[in-house]
Amino acid sequence: MAEASGDLEGPDFENGWEIEKVADGQMLLGHAFGEAILVARRGTEFFAIGATCTHYGGPLAKGLMVDHTVRCPWHHACFDLRTGEAIAAPALNDVSCWKIEQRGQQVFVTGKIEGKLARRPKSSPASVVIVGAGAAGNAAAEMLRREGYDGPITLIGADEFLPYDRPNLSKDYLAGSAPEEWIPLRSADFYREQKIDTLMNTSVTTVDPKAKQLTLSNGRSLGYGALLLATGAEPVRLSIPGADLPNVCYLRTLADSRRIIAKAKSAKRAVVIGASFIGLEVAASLRERKLDVAVVGKGSLPLEKVLGRELGNLIRETHEAHGVKFYLGRTPAIIQDRNVQLDDGTTLDCDLVVIGIGVRPNTALAEKAGIATDNGVLVNEFLETNVPGIFAAGDIVRWPDPRAGRIRVEHWVVAERQGQTAARNILGARERFTVPPFFWSNHFDLHIRYVGHGSGDDEVSVSGDLKAKDASIFFRSRGKLSAVASIGRDLESLKAEMALERDEEFRAS
Repeated sequence: MAEASGDLEGPDFENGWEIEKVADGQMLLGHAFGEAILVARRGTEFFAIGATCTHYGGPLAKGLMVDHTVRCPWHHACFDLRTGEAIAAPALNDVSCWKIEQRGQQVFVTGKIEGKLARRPKSSPASVVIVGAGAAGNAAAEMLRREGYDGPITLIGADEFLPYDRPNLSKDYLAGSAPEEWIPLRSADFYREQKIDTLMNTSVTTVDPKAKQLTLSNGRSLGYGALLLATGAEPVRLSIPGADLPNVCYLRTLADSRRIIAKAKSAKRAVVIGASFIGLEVAASLRERKLDVAVVGKGSLPLEKVLGRELGNLIRETHEAHGVKFYLGRTPAIIQDRNVQLDDGTTLDCDLVVIGIGVRPNTALAEKAGIATDNGVLVNEFLETNVPGIFAAGDIVRWPDPRAGRIRVEHWVVAERQGQTAARNILGARERFTVPPFFWSNHFDLHIRYVGHGSGDDEVSVSGDLKAKDASIFFRSRGKLSAVASIGRDLESLKAEMALERDEEFRAS
């Protein structure tokens, strides 16, 4: 995880501040007792919490205050100003909460509030089993405990590792700028302390909904009171001659990322097949490692269908400015030990090939169990499948989004938030999953924040200066806002997210 600067800014809240210095609905960055603190005002009440997001260290003072919450400008984590609780992913840890005391026309921070109120769920199944230990599965397991569930929790993962920070695998970690200790989401001690049983290197072969029994890959049977399917997705494999050569890699797991890193140490040239988000982030990371990189994509511009022509062109120009070469409108025909041959006869010399042409949801287990699927596991607005007591979250899910209709997306933050909502609903909350999708993508010095769910058919308009990397791109379907992509406008991205949540129109400020 990234760390924020240790320098303390703003007023010393131990010495107090004048009430009128913080208007209703406003926030003020300062410090007390050697820690950065954010003070916020709602009506006549003041709140004080830690000022640094617990995800990647984002500055909450530059975020957006909405009612009694503050949202981080970097990756849209959300915290309760009254308690410091992390109430929306990607932050999983709370920030500190501080005591406030008013003396006449001055307000003081007087000390940290230790401990938090215990919760009691509306209902408690006999046990909860979570199949899949990625973003959704891990977030669900943690939320069950935070909501006061004290029954058995089993987290089953086919991966050999405990849950880890998957977005970093194609970004800083692959580029060599993120240390190994950033990658695990939690330590083994955390799961032991939370009494979450973790079964790694284990898959589920069958689900029997009538008996509420699972069969594991090791032959063991396991019963459940409630079940969450979070089996994720797998990379689409390329089926051309040479696609199984030793120098060909995919990127989905930590082991995949480590394999690419190992091969990159002795490679000089890489070909990335697929101008997807993963493919382009891999290209940028390999350039940071000083490899010559060529990207092969079948579209006319990278990510045009998702981000539109204007932003697709900027992404291409940004990569080219850093030495990446593009072969667009092309597909690979054959991979050999030292080159990739394209469909037009072009030969690209390389030592390393990375394929990123998309993923497919892992729905086989659900299908065998009689759970309804259609390009994903079908769920209702509460993330419950057609089989009572079985929920689903993450990359496998197609859910009824209130703005875009039934959709399936493959974003880390969406998966975590769905896991959190599914956990609360397993405990009887009956909470609809209605938040708009959000993701971020980094390409050298180009940092994109995207909220909503647009399509290639949307009307696109640009506010700001794309060349200066200070702009927002608005996507509208039938005249209604469907998504906003922002560059250098983090606060505007948060405001767009709020507008989508509230079904309001939004214009750039």
